Amino acid sequence: MALSMANRHCALLVGALTVAALTGCSDRNAAATTADQARGPSASATDASIPDTLATIGDEHITMADVRTRIGTELDQMDTKYRLSRYSLVDRTLRQIMQERVVLEEARKQGKSLEEMISENGGGEPSDVEIAAWFEENRERVGGRSLEQVRPQIAQVLRMSKRVAAMDSIEARLNRERNVTVHLQPLRLDVDDPTAPALGPANAPVTLVEFSDFQCPFCARFYPTLHRLAETYGDKLRIVYRQYPIASLHANAIKAAEASLCAHDQGKFWEAHDLMFQEQNRLTVRELKVMASRLGLKQQEFDQCLDTGRYTEKVQNDIAAAARVGATGTPALFVNGIPVEGGAVPYETVARVIDAELARAK
Repeated sequence: MALSMANRHCALLVGALTVAALTGCSDRNAAATTADQARGPSASATDASIPDTLATIGDEHITMADVRTRIGTELDQMDTKYRLSRYSLVDRTLRQIMQERVVLEEARKQGKSLEEMISENGGGEPSDVEIAAWFEENRERVGGRSLEQVRPQIAQVLRMSKRVAAMDSIEARLNRERNVTVHLQPLRLDVDDPTAPALGPANAPVTLVEFSDFQCPFCARFYPTLHRLAETYGDKLRIVYRQYPIASLHANAIKAAEASLCAHDQGKFWEAHDLMFQEQNRLTVRELKVMASRLGLKQQEFDQCLDTGRYTEKVQNDIAAAARVGATGTPALFVNGIPVEGGAVPYETVARVIDAELARAK
């Protein structure tokens, strides 16, 4: 199944601990548009109540295709928001019913409370050693604060994580014993693009798509996680990078996006990707051309690509694709089309979804 609500809550707790719940660069215009649309009824382009021909003026027809030409992206945003909300409600309610009929029934048979079962399966309080270990592994995420300053928040994160792991373990064991089969599949959005830069084999069982902005500090924070995932999963994972520069926040982001695709033409996308995230303060057009020289690219070819705007349309198409699937900030992550909420989430959050997809593929 998709990430449980408890898992998502855990990810949000990590976000709250790091930077006041901001874990991505937000496109406020996209967020406002989505919020405004949510207040009105869904206007799905495939709604049976909406005819293909909407009006006629004499012999002239005004069709749904004409409407989509003007507001197609907004309609897709509304549809995606509705589908995600509906799936989340169904998924959450299904899990509640299953827990009532499997886990709580088992607790009653054993004469125990649910909390006792969770505690017996490793869901107890985190130890001082566990808290200290988490702090050492995540120093860069706590904003320079000391262990004592963030101890309560770390304890809460670990408490929730241990509880989720214990519940997952209990559910997995009882589901095997009672021959439980979950037929509900995760909601998957169409986010892949075979023409986008990719790392890993095309036939990998799992594809991670990231919509990102080279000038976004949260994307820079996430890119080492991207490499760690690639190293961990090897040929089992394909990583696709799609462009989502937020020009309202980052003046150089669009040209940086185009520059990465110009580098891709010469087989150096990932080298440019890493260098731009390492040097986010050096993304003017002049500095991007210096970067090309440092990477050993054919300078004239790169400069012409960047100056003529060869990939302006491609970048805009990626931005539109991000909007259609409801992305309102960067990084926006999707594992086999499943949205991973939280922006620049920790490695463990993404790995959990990948592991679930690998298990599902067996």
